[in-house]
Amino acid sequence: MMRPFSQRVCIYCRLSRRSFASAVRPPTAPKPSPDIKHIRQNPEIYSQNCRDRNYPSHADYPFKIQQLSNELRQIDQQLIPSRSRIKTLEKSIGRLQNPATDPKEKEQEPALRAEAQQLKEQSLALTNLSSSFTEQINELALSLPNLSSSHTPVGSEATLVEYLNFDPQSPPSWVHNPDASRSHVAIGSTLGLIDFASAATTTGWGWYFLIGDGAILEQALIQYSLSVARRHGWSPVSPPSIVYSYVADACGFQPRDQNNEQQIWAIEQAEKDKSKPQRSLTATAEIPLAAMHAGRDLDPSTLPLKLAGPSRCYRAEAGSRGVDTKGLYRVHEFTKVEMFGWADNAPTSSSPSSDDLFENLLTVQKEILTSLHLPCRILEMPTTDLGASATRKRDIEALFPSRMRGNGLDDAWGEVTSASICTDYQSRRLGTRVRGGSAKETRFPHTVNGTAMAVPRVLAAILENGWDADRQVVVIPEVLRPYMGGAEVIGK
Repeated sequence: MMRPFSQRVCIYCRLSRRSFASAVRPPTAPKPSPDIKHIRQNPEIYSQNCRDRNYPSHADYPFKIQQLSNELRQIDQQLIPSRSRIKTLEKSIGRLQNPATDPKEKEQEPALRAEAQQLKEQSLALTNLSSSFTEQINELALSLPNLSSSHTPVGSEATLVEYLNFDPQSPPSWVHNPDASRSHVAIGSTLGLIDFASAATTTGWGWYFLIGDGAILEQALIQYSLSVARRHGWSPVSPPSIVYSYVADACGFQPRDQNNEQQIWAIEQAEKDKSKPQRSLTATAEIPLAAMHAGRDLDPSTLPLKLAGPSRCYRAEAGSRGVDTKGLYRVHEFTKVEMFGWADNAPTSSSPSSDDLFENLLTVQKEILTSLHLPCRILEMPTTDLGASATRKRDIEALFPSRMRGNGLDDAWGEVTSASICTDYQSRRLGTRVRGGSAKETRFPHTVNGTAMAVPRVLAAILENGWDADRQVVVIPEVLRPYMGGAEVIGK
């Protein structure tokens, strides 16, 4: 007789981090495939990674996955003799249905049926518990951040890689003569390029109108960055700005991040539509581009696949970081050109790897910012600054005169681009696989993403760094002039 297994409710899966994972998924949604085996075999590595990445509440999850997996194996072991005994009983009961069966043997039938029924009920309870444990293991595994690269500094301090258009021994002249009027807010308002007041009336705080040459400069930045990306092999795609919420979750974007800041705007549903899949506004074109091949097999001969998508982006966290809240630096809606790529991760593959694509992303970013004559620095970002999906990230920061505070240049730097490697984090959650080629096994491709152009921040940096106070004009970078009717300056 099989030992009864008490019914339990697992407390492990009361996740502290809000997620879209429990939202209703459309029928087309692929089944996510986290690498549970690797987590189970390396719980210490994953636990330390959670602490390094500022996910302290998740540090116990790898061990809980290991414990639940052990209990799951115990359940499976208990089910083996039970199912075997049920088959034996059913055969015995079947033989008793023969009219030639001895009546005395026939008397055993009620007892056999009772035993079979009891075993079936116990097996069903164990099967349900097994399914529950499997679901809990998957939920815990999917909530873990990606493992950090060996290139990523542990902690909260970024590592300086190099400078662009900047010599720390000979900084721009305005560094020694801070001027509050050298702000893109003041410059944009004076020259009639930006209107925050009207946007506050039409939409609220955190939005803006770009007017006249301001609007033309936005389009020039989009077209120029796309032209550079295309020259480096990134194919343009115009993606949707609304996605199923599970897609944002699969890409590592949660309703709130590890700092409890809201990231994503979910679209409100009418009561009658609550049973339908939830949709969200995209925070970046990375999200819809990543889902273009969700649930599909990629032919290795098509890799690497490199896309560049200009889109409107929607961020819910604007206004939460002090000095960042003023002007265009942190807004709720903006235009961005995002690069996204897939690479085969087969060891025997001869095609470019995700590391190669990562370097290609950086090459595009450096070319664009160098040609815009913006003083920048490149940083290898630390573990606490990585999003859930990234294993490695490099940011490029530009100098903003308006951000200078008492600490001199330390406060004046502001992020204008980022580039990330996500290994198979996103492809596992979106069911994108590579099949065929030099490797027999089906595998999950690695993904990379990076900013080609975040318009508001770069536009603000151009206004502040290109400002000629004597002439009261902004000097337009040479590479943008063909997209602005040949004009050399904006202003009087």
